[in-house]
Amino acid sequence: MNMKWIFALTFVLAIPLQAAEPSLDAKARAIIKRDFQDKGIAKADRVIQDELQVLCTRFRDNPPKKDLERIEKEQTRAIKWPADGQYMGDWKAGEKLAQSGAGMTWSDKAGDPAGGNCYNCHQLSAKEIAYGTIGPSLLHYGKLRGNSVENQRYVYGRIYNAKAAHMCANMPRFGHLGILTEAQIKDLVALLLDPESLVNKD
Repeated sequence: MNMKWIFALTFVLAIPLQAAEPSLDAKARAIIKRDFQDKGIAKADRVIQDELQVLCTRFRDNPPKKDLERIEKEQTRAIKWPADGQYMGDWKAGEKLAQSGAGMTWSDKAGDPAGGNCYNCHQLSAKEIAYGTIGPSLLHYGKLRGNSVENQRYVYGRIYNAKAAHMCANMPRFGHLGILTEAQIKDLVALLLDPESLVNKD
């Protein structure tokens, strides 16, 4: 990453500390438009915030209640549930997906499958020696909560679009943004809920 990109990112990340004044917003947008360029499948519009992101930035993850309730309802309505009514796939495929950070970079080809990169933010397996702590530990998730159809649907929805439940959640909107396919999300649901999954083993 060159210095222009680093400066632009630093400027954007500093906005919440500056109370996100409209003039600073405009300056940040101008810098992004000037310095972020399309390269391969990585398009510069990825760094343009939608309304949800703008509000979370401007209000430091504490948006006005009326906006929060409205946007969470909109995000919930936009979830595309599986047409077959099945929410769980193959947990072994889900484990491979959780371990993979592949996809969506400028050097990838359009249509190449993306990984879930789940271990970057969550603990999933008792045997995993390296994992992130940005998100909560999901170790024994299914063992503790069960794998009822209601819980399967809940987990599918959270992976599809975590911001439907928590507007300013750090978790990506995997289904909403087309990062993961329906089948991939089902595999991750199985990873969390299948009793045979590594997640639910000691």
